[in-house]
Amino acid sequence: MSAPVDTSAAPVTAAPTATTAATVTIDSTTPASAGASARPVLDLITGRARTGAYGPDPGSLRIALAFTTAQAVRHTGRARGYRNEVLSLRLGAAVGSCAVEPGELPADTLTDCVGATVDELLDHPRTAVRVAALDAYLGHCRPHGPAGGARPVALPAGSSLAKSRARAAAVVRLLPLAEVRRVLVVGVVNSLLEQLRSHGVGYVPCDLKGGVTEWDEPVRTDAGAHLDACDAILASGMTLGNGSLDPLLAHARATGKPLVLFAQTGSAVLPRLLGDGVTAVSAEPYPFFWLDGGPTVLHAYTADRCPGGAAR
Repeated sequence: MSAPVDTSAAPVTAAPTATTAATVTIDSTTPASAGASARPVLDLITGRARTGAYGPDPGSLRIALAFTTAQAVRHTGRARGYRNEVLSLRLGAAVGSCAVEPGELPADTLTDCVGATVDELLDHPRTAVRVAALDAYLGHCRPHGPAGGARPVALPAGSSLAKSRARAAAVVRLLPLAEVRRVLVVGVVNSLLEQLRSHGVGYVPCDLKGGVTEWDEPVRTDAGAHLDACDAILASGMTLGNGSLDPLLAHARATGKPLVLFAQTGSAVLPRLLGDGVTAVSAEPYPFFWLDGGPTVLHAYTADRCPGGAAR
């Protein structure tokens, strides 16, 4: 299995590629059936959206604004730089996003999206558009916040590196650190690895294009081969966009290992999986921490606060 990079701090040598959606199950109260588990998560949640499970008919809502955000960063004191590109769609006050490989989207993608209904975009041939459209829809119908089971986590103002480290600390706290010896990290973000190191927790870094970490550790490209050697999984939201979430979920379900997702991509989608293999989600809708030097907010979801999942 290939591993993706989360575009919150993706190394230039390991940019993500959006391909097909992940294959997972969803159910708001009970384990999904074996038949449902063979269906892609986007199909499952899209089906629920189309039957009114979350609110208005997606065919009645139109995307008013589509945009991309591109950046390059090299944090002071870090040896390697990063590039990020994200497709975002606005629906009312909600912005849905999906990270893409820089330069991947054709120029006409944005004009394809504006004025289209959410329902139309849920059938778009590009996975990034489908993910962003579903994320915008769910963010509109199920906004992040305490009413939906989320706990707000404030990130203080600061430099890009300071905010990256603050986010990493908040994400890593979602793991049961006292019980974890080695974490499979799917989507290498050096600040997350730094946090794990500070807690004395080992890790196996995995990413689509390999490379090395800030500490010259080899980045594995075969995350599936290392699942048995780890007792927890920390994965990027980009697993939703490239099809690599399914084996992680299947392993977490079968073994009971913690699976924590840190999501800019699909931040409103992934909380629907709480209690069905996913134990916690750090949801970070647009604008992301790397866009603003001022204070920003993460939304921390845990299965104990949303025992039936966030899709209720």
